[in-house]
This record gives sequence, structure tokens and C-alpha cells, in this order.
Amino acid sequence: MQRASATLLVTALSVMCGAALAQSVDKRKSPAITASSSSAAADKRHAAPSRAAVRPAIKDGEAEARLIEIYKLAGQARGREALVKAERLVNDHPNFQLAQLVYADLLAARSRPLRALGDVSDGPARAGASTLAELRQESLMRLKALRERPAPGTIPSQFLALSPRNKHAIAVDASRARLYLFENTNTGLKLVSDYYISVGKSGIEKSVEGDSRTPLGIYFVTSNLDPKSLKDFYGSGALPINYPNALDLKRGKTGSGIWLHGTPPAQFSRAPQASDGCVVLANPDLERIIRTVEVRTTPVVIAQSLTWVAPHSIKADSKSFEEALNSWHQAKSVGDLATLTTLYSSDFSSYGKTRDDWTAQLRSEADKRRGRSVQLKDVSYLRWTDSTDTMVVTFGEVLSGSRTGPVRRQYWMRQGKHWKIFFEGVIG
Repeated sequence: MQRASATLLVTALSVMCGAALAQSVDKRKSPAITASSSSAAADKRHAAPSRAAVRPAIKDGEAEARLIEIYKLAGQARGREALVKAERLVNDHPNFQLAQLVYADLLAARSRPLRALGDVSDGPARAGASTLAELRQESLMRLKALRERPAPGTIPSQFLALSPRNKHAIAVDASRARLYLFENTNTGLKLVSDYYISVGKSGIEKSVEGDSRTPLGIYFVTSNLDPKSLKDFYGSGALPINYPNALDLKRGKTGSGIWLHGTPPAQFSRAPQASDGCVVLANPDLERIIRTVEVRTTPVVIAQSLTWVAPHSIKADSKSFEEALNSWHQAKSVGDLATLTTLYSSDFSSYGKTRDDWTAQLRSEADKRRGRSVQLKDVSYLRWTDSTDTMVVTFGEVLSGSRTGPVRRQYWMRQGKHWKIFFEGVIG
């Protein structure tokens, strides 16, 4: 291998990955390979493999881990080892376009200097410019997320309190093209795994039907769609979420059909911004999530950028809200309608019911309880902060002497120094 060729490969990877890779090189000579293979690898992003091809059974996250190992080997001037591992990776996953591109570069670097990740001649580069840009951006995003790891023991700031019914939770960081999967243990949230994802081709902050943007907010998995009922485009399956939620509707947002779903057979993964608004994962990663999470009780936070905090640091943040929720609970339990009504905002709405309608319903419920107290079970609340401060609260409401009761969800918004409910409904 020529010194200049290998050095520039390392430099190209360093530039694209944003990492300081080693500049020493392997001086061994190798046969020349043409750079046209890079162009072919890039073009495979849109090529459909035979439907008869058998995809190897793999563990979630495995292919990405192998790709990152190849990057590290290249940075350590262990080009021959990197090439061997790259060849094995593309043989195992011929639809992994980014791996194909890196493999082609490693081959080309044995005969000539490289100028960038996905280095091809000017003609093919112009023809496949958008595809090459997507692959380079995918590489950048994968390494950014893996380099900027959350501190051990920290959690996204939205997860103030989860109940035992919330066995798992999901958080999406659009700025890192990353989805984080958590398990809710006896000692709190534990990060189980994280995966590269794609969001809307027009970015984030969905507001209207057809804008090709991914919504931001707090959602819940509503169902698990049978893969047999879906087109190949959705890959291994789909988990719809409840967009638009009550806050979205309050803000006049429209649209529907926002899912977590997989990729078609032709693609192992998609560009960081490539969906019509859904969150898209590689099929092995999606399959792991589908096997793990529960319908209706799994919260999904989608944020422009996640803020990771120590769990104990958010307790003080939630104190004022807990006081408001306790006031609501006590007032409802004793039938104090005067106090109860003050906790609902003037623009309260619940499936067409105004605050006056809801007050009448609360009065009717109090009469039917005949003095029996109300218990709140399995309370969870998540906080969403943008231009306003919102709490999404879920709990079971059980009357004394009963074993079960309705599951309610409330949306509270901070108005000045006070928290007010602007939506409440029974969800189960």
C-alpha cells in the first residue's frame, strides 16, 4: 500500500467521521482496484435485490458495530484487517449501502490516493451526487451519536416519573439520528440499546398533513401492525404512535400515520432524512424493539435534541406539578367541585366537551360515587417543554372498594405559576 494512498484514506475517514484517526500507514504493496466500485456501491442504495435472497439472521446493532470497527482499524493503519472485515460485512449484508461504499474505498485506496469518503471519478460523482451525500451524512451521524454518548446513569429529561406499567420507554434524538431504548427497572430507567434512525425528508416539527416532517413531542405506541398486512416498503413491521396528541390538536396540527417502521429489502438503512415523517430503523433493530416494547404503555419521546440528566436532579423540577396533581386528586376524591374546576383551563376540551360540559360530568361522577374516595394507581408523568411547559399524565382511577377502574390521561400546561388541565380522557 502506498503511503500517500493510505494516509489520505485515513484523512478522508477522519474528515467524514469527525474523529482524529491515526496517520501512520501500512506500506505493503497491493494490486490495483478501480474506483468505479465506489460508484456502484453508492448506486446500490436504490437497487432492489432479488426477493428470493435470504437475509442472514443477525442481532440488532451488529452490522453497525462491525462498520465502526472497520473505521477504527482504518484509523489505526490496519488496512488489511479493515478490508477483510469490510468484505465479510458486505457479504453478510449486501444491502448495507454505506458498508459497500467503505469497502469500495478500502479497495481503491490500495492503488491510489483518496480525496473523500466515497471517492469516485467526476462523471459518476455528478451522476450519483445526492446518493453519495446521503451516505456520507449517514456515516457522519452514526459516528457522531457513538462518539457523543450520554453519561452513564443519565436519562432524557422528559422522563420525570414512570409507573411499573411502563416497562419500557423510547427516546429519539433527531440531531443525532438516534433512537434510545430503555427498560424501566426497580432502580429506574436503564439504557438497553440505541440505534441509527431516519426521520422526515423535510426534517422535524411536523405541523400539517403531507409536510414530510417528523413530529416532536411525547407519544405512545398504539398498536403493532402485522408485517403480512404491510407493503415491503415498511420492512419487518410497524409500531404506530398517537400523533396528533392532545397538545398537537390544541395547536391545530394535522396529519396521521406516524409509525416506527423498518426498511424495504433493497435498503439496510435510509439516509438521515428520508421518510415521509415516520421514524425508520434497520429491520434487525426494529425487530428487537417490536419483541421488547408493549402496546399502549410504551412512551415515545421525539426531540430535536435530548438533554440527559441525573434522575435525582429532576425531582425538584416536578415538585410544583406534583402539588397540583395532588390538589386535583384530593378535590376529586371528596367531591370538591369548586376547587376541582379551578384546575381546568378555560379552553379545556375533551372530544368536543368544553370545560362547562366537563364540570357537569364531574358533578355527575361525584354523585355516583356516594362518598367513596378515589385512588390513583400506576401514575406516570412526562414533561414536554418548548414554547410552553406541558405534562402528560397517565393513571388508573380506582374507587375505594373496587379493584379496577378506568385509565385516564391528562395534559396539563403551566399558565404563569399554575398548572392547568387542558385535556382529559379515558384511554382504557
